[in-house]
Amino acid sequence: MKFYNISNSTKRDLLLFFLILLIACVRILTVGNPELSSLANFTPLGAIALFGGAYFSGVRAYLIPLGTIFLSDLLLNLLFFDSGYPLIYDGMLWVYLAFSLMILVGRWLSNNLRIRNLILSTLVITFIHWVVTDIGVWLTGTLYPMTLKGLWTCLLAAIPFEKNFLIGTLVYGILLFGIFEWLLFTNPSLVRRRIVN
Repeated sequence: MKFYNISNSTKRDLLLFFLILLIACVRILTVGNPELSSLANFTPLGAIALFGGAYFSGVRAYLIPLGTIFLSDLLLNLLFFDSGYPLIYDGMLWVYLAFSLMILVGRWLSNNLRIRNLILSTLVITFIHWVVTDIGVWLTGTLYPMTLKGLWTCLLAAIPFEKNFLIGTLVYGILLFGIFEWLLFTNPSLVRRRIVN
């Protein structure tokens, strides 16, 4: 089967997948650059989860973003960290639980695509990332005591990283959603729904 004979739905999914892979490459290049260490957590991961959840349907809404995140973790580990970080680590369940919940927010957004809802969703997924991943840090680590005060200290320590996560999600989210909506505008045969004011 030739590429130009595939359905518009398949073309749409391939385009979505390409955009997610492209933005994941940006993550690999920025995280792997030690000169950008002050931008810790300024990554497209939240935007990938929200975007994938909003535009893919069914199980692909989870598999493609989570698979891309895992693949980018793998490549970062191999290319920049000399396999010095384990791919399976204590807090991994919490991190991928957080991203799964973010995708769920993207699923909600898919039926409510509005600019204000995109901004609201970004705030919600940042809160999810903050609470879920830091509960994981608190429960699986030894840095904070297993008390409510220890949990609160852990959450407070994460605020600068979450600020970067929020800004990164906004910036990359605007890029992903904006580029895809522009592509839909220029190729109406791919349109299913569109963001409106």
